[in-house]
Amino acid sequence: MALKLADYKTDVHNDWCPGCGDFGIVNALQMALAEMGIERDKATIFSGIGCSGKTSHFINTYGVHTLHGRVLTFAQGGKLANPEMTVVAVGGDGDGLGIGAGHFVAAGRRNVDMTYIIFDNGVYGLTKGQASPTLKLGEKTKSLPSPNTNYNVNPIGLAVASGFTFVARGYSYDVRHLKDLIIKAVHHKGLSFLDVLQPCPTYNDINTRDWYAGVDLAEESMERHARIYKLEDTHFDYSVHYDDETEVNEKISQAMIKSLEWGNKIPIGIFYQNEIISEYSTRLTDKIPNYLENPPSKQKISENGLPTTDVSSILDSLRV
Repeated sequence: MALKLADYKTDVHNDWCPGCGDFGIVNALQMALAEMGIERDKATIFSGIGCSGKTSHFINTYGVHTLHGRVLTFAQGGKLANPEMTVVAVGGDGDGLGIGAGHFVAAGRRNVDMTYIIFDNGVYGLTKGQASPTLKLGEKTKSLPSPNTNYNVNPIGLAVASGFTFVARGYSYDVRHLKDLIIKAVHHKGLSFLDVLQPCPTYNDINTRDWYAGVDLAEESMERHARIYKLEDTHFDYSVHYDDETEVNEKISQAMIKSLEWGNKIPIGIFYQNEIISEYSTRLTDKIPNYLENPPSKQKISENGLPTTDVSSILDSLRV
C-alpha cells in the first residue's frame, strides 16, 4: 500500500511556539519521506536536545531521542549497524555547532551515507534565548543583556571544510523548496548536511520572518526585495563532475565564497556536492568484504541469554 503524508505524522502533542520555523522543517521532512515512498520501518530519525529535539516524536518512523551534542554519533552508529536504513539526524545550531562541534567535524572525515539537518535560529530557544554559535558578533536579541561577544560559526563553510560531500541551505518558511532539498540530500551517496534558517518568534527579534522577507529594506531604500534567493536561479554549478583535484578545489572555493554572503542577500540551495569520494560503507567493505551482507544488525549476538562471542582468550591474556 502506498504511504501518504498523513502516515508520517503522529498524534504526539506539539507545544512549539506559534510561528516557530520548526513546524516548517518537520512538515518538509514528512513531505519528503512521503514523496520518496520510504517505508516507515526503513527510516530512523535521530534527534538531539533543544526545541528541535522533539522532531523524532512527531514523525511516524523509528525515532531515537539522544543526548546534547551527540546526535551525529548515535546516527552514524545506527547507519553503520544497519546500512539499509534511511537515517536522518536533526538538531539545533547550539546542539550541533556548540557542544557537538567536534563530532560535526569528525563526521565529515567519514562520509557515512546519511543526512544531518540543523535547525538554525541563532539562539538557544529551549533555555530562554542565549546566543547560539550562529548568532553574529555584536547582535543583541531581546533576551540578551548585552550584545553577543562571540564571533559566529559559518555552518556551510565548516561543513565544506570538514569533508561533507553534500552541503545545502534551506529556509523553513519555504517548505516545498526545503522538501526538495531534503529529498536530494537523502538520495545523495555520502554524508549530507542541510542548514535550515528559521525564525524564532519568541527570542530572536532580529532574524524574523519580515527580516528574511526584506520588509526593512523598503523603509531604507524604497526597493524592497527578499533577502533569501535561490542558487538554482543563478545557474550555480555545485557538482564535482570529475575526479580532478583542480575541479574539486574550485568547487570548494566557490562554495566557501557563497557561504559568506549575508545581510541583504542570503543564498539558499545546494552549495556543494561530490559523489566521487567513497562513502564509509565502501571503505569498510575494503576491510571487511562481507560487511554489507552481514552488518552488525543482522549478526546473532546471543543465544539462550548468553553471548555468542567467546572472549575467554582475551580475558586469560589480561589475567595477572
